[in-house]
Amino acid sequence: MTCGQCPFTPTCPSGWTEYCGRCFVYAPKASTWGDAQKNCQSMDANLASVRNAEEYEAIKTMIAKSKGTGSAWIGGSDAQQEGSWFWINGDNFKYTNWAPGQPDNFEGVQHCLQMNYGDAKLWDDLNCKTPLPSICAKNLF
Repeated sequence: MTCGQCPFTPTCPSGWTEYCGRCFVYAPKASTWGDAQKNCQSMDANLASVRNAEEYEAIKTMIAKSKGTGSAWIGGSDAQQEGSWFWINGDNFKYTNWAPGQPDNFEGVQHCLQMNYGDAKLWDDLNCKTPLPSICAKNLF
């Protein structure tokens, strides 16, 4: 074996779903956005970022297979500066899938990103203290 080669191909932990070099897991217990992030960190992960439409569909499929329904937290937030959305893991916030009229910062208190919002299963900003299930993600490499 030469230096730099991996002796094995990394795989996702049991119960996690692999998609394009990342592992995702649905955490069904409803919690605030902050507590959901702490839960993800306890598994060496973060609330999920979403890089493109295909990945978003894969995450929605994983939720459905986990018997999950409805909204779930992912790792987007504009709590630091209204209207400046970022991913908690530092990924670039390029892909978005907002529902029409969203994000709207309703009543000035919506700073965290929920997915699977409404019948179309799009994105919406929501009060970070609202208890929801969540999606954690970590890189394989």
